[in-house]
Amino acid sequence: MVRKIKPNWIVPAGAEFTEMDKKILYYQNKGCLVPSRKLIKTPEQIEGIRRSGVINTGVLDLVASEIKAGMSTLDIDRLVYDYTVGHGAIPAPLNYEGFPKSCCTSVNEVVCHGIPNEFEILEEGDIVNVDVSTILDGYYSDASRMFVIGRTTPEKQKLVDVARECLEVGMNAARPYCFVGDIGNAIANHAHKNGFTVVRDLCGHGVGLEFHEEPDVEHYGRKGTGMLLVPGMVFTIEPMINMGDWRVFVDEDDDWTVVTEDELPSAQWEHTFLMTDAGLEILTY
Repeated sequence: MVRKIKPNWIVPAGAEFTEMDKKILYYQNKGCLVPSRKLIKTPEQIEGIRRSGVINTGVLDLVASEIKAGMSTLDIDRLVYDYTVGHGAIPAPLNYEGFPKSCCTSVNEVVCHGIPNEFEILEEGDIVNVDVSTILDGYYSDASRMFVIGRTTPEKQKLVDVARECLEVGMNAARPYCFVGDIGNAIANHAHKNGFTVVRDLCGHGVGLEFHEEPDVEHYGRKGTGMLLVPGMVFTIEPMINMGDWRVFVDEDDDWTVVTEDELPSAQWEHTFLMTDAGLEILTY
């Protein structure tokens, strides 16, 4: 039995039939999952997302200049809030589905969605992911970076470095008219080659007009699977790489904090990307 896929790409009556229409319909007629037109950003929308990304990158640059041992994760959150609001924008995580802070701070075995608090003090050797997202004039951007506090163990440093390489490998695998699965396949291969695993329960996502849009960008998978990626789409790649097993759990105390099941360290890097005719453009670092 052949699985039927509901057509996503429809050429409006009377509209000019473009080369992009031709390519997308070719894949759609082969039974591939293709984007809907609403996922293709207009030049005006892209410019708005790009402006949001400038502030988002500025936030992380500020954190990079200030983060140190002895600082609480709440101190980081205050930096993020003050910079974002001071530049006329809004921290997207704040009050999103009940999330209480302006950024996520995920230390050591915390994979993502760590909630900043005054009692969590950064120590020498910690590795911490700071994930910030910005709304400017209704446009969203999203990125995260890993920070090493002082000097850490060789094992943790390798994890941080390989996680960044995984982002770069995924970025290089993303070409116009490739598939989401191509990205995940490249990331998983690189992580496994280095002795690490890829979290499967969380993924990257479309972004721009909303915080989370289609497609889901999984960081593992098979080539030629998932949604077709075409020029005008905006999305994140944000691989979460574990030192041990890939499995995770959500802390029942806050229903947000995601922790490795074996409580070994995890690392993540994230950019927001625009797919262009020539490949990916990074909109926020």
